[in-house]
Amino acid sequence: MKHFHTHVANAQTEGVLIRWALFYDLVTNVLTFGQAKRLRNLTVELTLLRPGESILDLGCGTGGVTIPAKQRVGSEGRAAGIDPSPEMIAMAQQKAHRKGLDIDFQVGVIEALPFPNASFDVITASLMMHHLPEHLQVKGAAEIYRVLKPGGRLLIADMIRPKSFAGLGALLIILLHHGWPFDGEDLRRLLTGAGFPDAVRLDQRFSAVGFMRATKV
Repeated sequence: MKHFHTHVANAQTEGVLIRWALFYDLVTNVLTFGQAKRLRNLTVELTLLRPGESILDLGCGTGGVTIPAKQRVGSEGRAAGIDPSPEMIAMAQQKAHRKGLDIDFQVGVIEALPFPNASFDVITASLMMHHLPEHLQVKGAAEIYRVLKPGGRLLIADMIRPKSFAGLGALLIILLHHGWPFDGEDLRRLLTGAGFPDAVRLDQRFSAVGFMRATKV
């Protein structure tokens, strides 16, 4: 039986570090009223992933997006995930191993991605960008641009500010995630500044979560 250990030091970051991996999936599912899987599957669907492509999942947590993404790209595709928390990475590795999936999970941070230039067809950032102070968002966006292949796609799923806060959206923001949700235009300007001129906010929403897609030209 393969064992995964959490003695690896967490990555140094000025962003929020979530260590409670054992409870993360449970808490997320409770706060989405049992809809966490649907949110993650919607995120993967909106990447427009194709079999054989390569994907990097930023702030991968316990692999909730990375694992279905790997299943979509198949055995000929490549999936990787980074998170600053070794506890999250260990849990993600265990889940992938149980499913027989080969996924490159690493402890790492968005502001210094441990991959060469032009490495991935698709990058996802799911519910993590708002954890970062503004200067790290800028660094992270530049790193995303660097490791995407020309023509590669970025999908951000994050708290994007609705016209009013109520019900489940407010609960998710307050109890699950630190920081304040993005204004859609602020997020678009961040991506435009990093070299993504066509960043577009998608029509789909999931409670307080919105989606933005951009392509590296």
